[in-house]
Amino acid sequence: MLLIPAIDLKDGQCVRLRQGRMDDVTVFSDDPVDVAKQWIKAGARRLHLVDLDGAKAGEPRNLAAIQAITEAAGDIPVQVGGGIRDEDAVVACLEAGVQYVILGTKVINEPHLLADLCIEFPRHILVGLDVRDGKVAVDGWSKLSQHDLLDLAQHFERDGAEAFIYTDIERDGMMQGVNVPGTKELAEAVAVPVFASGGISSIEDIRALAGLGESGVAGAVIGRALYEGKLDLAEAQAVVDEVQSQS
Repeated sequence: MLLIPAIDLKDGQCVRLRQGRMDDVTVFSDDPVDVAKQWIKAGARRLHLVDLDGAKAGEPRNLAAIQAITEAAGDIPVQVGGGIRDEDAVVACLEAGVQYVILGTKVINEPHLLADLCIEFPRHILVGLDVRDGKVAVDGWSKLSQHDLLDLAQHFERDGAEAFIYTDIERDGMMQGVNVPGTKELAEAVAVPVFASGGISSIEDIRALAGLGESGVAGAVIGRALYEGKLDLAEAQAVVDEVQSQS
C-alpha cells in the first residue's frame, strides 16, 4: 500500500485547505519543489499534486510548478488533479511529466468524456470521487451532484478508470480520522484500486487502512498530518509494510 504525500498548489505555494474551503488556507512553504524533495527523501513512492487555482479556474494554472516537481521527482510517479477537464489539459499534464491525471467534475457532468480519455490515454486516468453525505461533489467541492457514489464508481470502472481517489470532504484537513467504512465499501464495490484521502491523522488510521489491502485499498493520500508532524512518513510506511507482510 502506497502512502502518498499531498502537495496542494495555490499561487505557487504549498498550502493546505480545510474541507476544501479556499478561505481557510494554511501556507506551509513558498517552495513546493523543495517540499517534494523532502517527501522523496523521506521515502515517498508517489506524489499527489492538486492545482487549487486550476480547480477554481477550470484549467491547469500551476503547470510550471508541476513540471519542476516532476523533474525533481525523477522516477517517482506523480499524480495531479485540479482543473483537468478536457483532452488538452490531460496532454499538458502528461507533457509536464505527470504519470497520472485525476479527473472529477467534468467526467461527472459529461459521462462520455471519461471513456474517450481512457481510450486515448490508457492507464493514465484516475477519477477523484469527493463525497459528502453519500453524494459526489463537483466544482471544487462547492456543489453536490445527485449521483450515488457506488453507482457512479461502477460506471466509471466500466469506462476504464485506472483507479479512484476517495475523499471524505467533511474529514479533509480536519485531522479527525479517515473514513474507514466508506473507503472499504467503495473498494469492495469495484475491482480497480482505491486510494483513501481526507482526515488521515494517526498511525491508527494507517493501520486500519493497511488492513484493507485485500478489499482493494491500494494506498492513502496524506496531507495536513504530515505537514504538522502528526505522522512521520517513513514510520508510517514501515507500519504499512509490517501489517501487510503479516496478512
